[in-house]
Amino acid sequence: MAEPLLQAEIEIAAPPAKVWSLVSDLRQMPRWSPQCRLMKSFGPLRQGAKTVNLNRRGFLFWPTTSQITEFIPGQKLAFRVNENNTIWSYELEPTATGTRLVETRHAENGVKAVSNALVNAVMGGVPSFERELLEGMNQSLSRIKAAAETS
Repeated sequence: MAEPLLQAEIEIAAPPAKVWSLVSDLRQMPRWSPQCRLMKSFGPLRQGAKTVNLNRRGFLFWPTTSQITEFIPGQKLAFRVNENNTIWSYELEPTATGTRLVETRHAENGVKAVSNALVNAVMGGVPSFERELLEGMNQSLSRIKAAAETS
């Protein structure tokens, strides 16, 4: 059974506009995420836009599709992965020294049974896969922080 919420956050010494420019450029997602190899939006980035994605774990590759569920420029980007029913989001909050960036994977309505079955059969089980996802979220946020603070 999947955890309903996985979440990581980081403080970034850069203004929200700078962080937003990195997070909202979906072509950059493979630069941040250790699992994502491609995220391509069809049409302008807005609520309702659809994406095609390619993920990798070791020698295993799998495609997914998603749809942008929330798009609030400078504040929040969220998308639902159609294959497993999870919603991934990035939320930005101004702080005294820059930006707090929070990455969340929401599965309040559960993950589709077929997705859980595949994770259990091929990826070592849901608990270990979710630990790996959380580690990846922290790695993604660290990479975004490094890019925002050095460029």
